[in-house]
Parts: sequence; structure tokens; C-alpha cells
Amino acid sequence: MSLLPFIISFIISAFLHDIIQKVFMFYKKFDDFNHRSSHNTLATRTGGIGIFSTLLLVSLFYYFNKVEIFDYSLFIPLSIMFIIGVYDDFYNADFKLKFLMQIIVAKILIDQGYHISNYHGLFGLYEVPRLLSQITTVFVFLIIVNAINFIDGIDGLATTDVIKTILLVEFFSDGFSNLSFLGLLIISCLIPLYYFNFKKKRKVFLGDSGSLLLGTIVAVYTFNLLGNNYVFQTGFEINKTFFSIIITLYPLVDLLRVFIIRISNKKSPFHPDKNHIHHIILSKGYSSFKALLIIELSFIFIFLFLFFFAKLI
Repeated sequence: MSLLPFIISFIISAFLHDIIQKVFMFYKKFDDFNHRSSHNTLATRTGGIGIFSTLLLVSLFYYFNKVEIFDYSLFIPLSIMFIIGVYDDFYNADFKLKFLMQIIVAKILIDQGYHISNYHGLFGLYEVPRLLSQITTVFVFLIIVNAINFIDGIDGLATTDVIKTILLVEFFSDGFSNLSFLGLLIISCLIPLYYFNFKKKRKVFLGDSGSLLLGTIVAVYTFNLLGNNYVFQTGFEINKTFFSIIITLYPLVDLLRVFIIRISNKKSPFHPDKNHIHHIILSKGYSSFKALLIIELSFIFIFLFLFFFAKLI
């Protein structure tokens, strides 16, 4: 696999992040400060726009040259989630509307062949009926997308977690997976965002357009992992359901924890607050960068422990 498309994607992404931010700054479209903000400088929520635009431009180039680098039909669900995120960034969409659109997108993915038809022994089940498969797929999609959206609260956290998930799936795969080109393109688009995320001034955040887009990518990777096309490297085989959980462990744990706290406080599970794990670490006086390192290094250690523990039992 040539590195050229990914180098070009990196360059285009860096260029677009800068240009798009300047346009938004010109029209004074800033990310508002509030009691939950982890920043105190001007910033735009344009990271998702830069990522999606780069992915679209590179894909169009290959499409018009009749080269299929991945399943282009995925642009339908990805585009819908991206548009929902852009709308949410500007108009704070009601969570019920977002939920409805996420269910529709999940159904589109199911019809495209991305669904959970095998529990791989979870609850003693393997192949499951189509109706249960569809219900499970919608449920898992909602969980993953909103989990990624929830952890997007400090510089680089959601970005790093998505990159980590893609790399883990590809590393343990027996050869490149059928989503590898898409995954590596996404990583190429994300890497320049670190610079814009950690700038002292004029930051660029993912925004909901970015987090919902990336959450959809992670969900697609999960469905593909649980399907028949994904095969582990020899010597690294473990239960697929268990593996899919531990590669997304941090966002799942954070989502579950926050939901429990909010419901116990008799609030909507989607009511924003500062009870996320990253908020707790920040409250101890750590910077966003140190909080990012603490979270990701901790969960990489936990992943390795759980992975090799599963190999022993």
C-alpha cells in the first residue's frame, strides 16, 4: 500500500483546517465559552468540516479515476452524521432529533451489510435472528457514536481514542482489513488536528460534526470486526465480542459512568455536566495534555492486561 495518498491527505487536511478556521474567524463563528469549557481562548468547531472535506476530496479523486479504495456507499451514512453534527454545532439540535437520525443511519448501515449477526458466545448466543441482529446493531451504534461524542471534551482526547481503535483493529488483523484504506485516510486527516487542538490561541476543535463522524467510523469498524471478513493474526485470536469491547473501553466506561450519575441525580442522561473522567482529572490541576496522557496510557495498559488475560483463560 503506497504512502502517497496518506501524505497528500495529511497536507490537504492541514491546509483545510487552517483555511476553514480563517473563514469562520472572519465571520465571527467562535466556540462559545461556558461553565463546561476546557479552554479560555478563541476557537472554532471546524475540525469535523476539515476531516470530512479532505476525505471527500481524496475519495472523489480515486472515484473519478475508477479506483475503489473503500466502499464508497459509506459516504451516505457518514454524510448524514456529518450534517447532523454541523447542524448541532450551529443550532444545538435537540437530542431526540439526533437520536432519530442516528437510528436512521444505523438502519442504512444494516442495509449496506454492516450489522451484528453473531454474538460470538455472548449470553451463550452465536448466530442470531435477523430482527435481533438489527435491534442489536442499532443499539450498539447509538452507544458507540454517543460515547465518542461524550469524550470530546479536552484537546486531542476523542481524536486519540479513535486513532487508537483503528490501529488496534488493524494491528491484530491478519493482513489489512477491508476498511484499512478508509481508516488510514481518517488517521491522516486527524494528525494535523493535534497542532490546531493544542495551539495556545485560535484553536480548532472537532465539534459535533467531527465527533459524530468519527463515532460512525468506529461503529463501522466494530461491525466489520464482528463479521466474517475480519480474521485475527495467528496467535492473537480472542473472542471478537470481548475484543470489540476492550478496544473502545474508555468511551464506553465514561458513557456508562456519566449516565448512571445523571440518572441518579434525576437528570436526563444527555444533560451536559462536568462529571466526565477527563473533567475529574482536570479538576486535580492537570493540563489537557497531561489528562490525555493519563487517560490513554491507563486504558492502553488495561487493554493489554485484559487482552492477554483473555488469552490465558
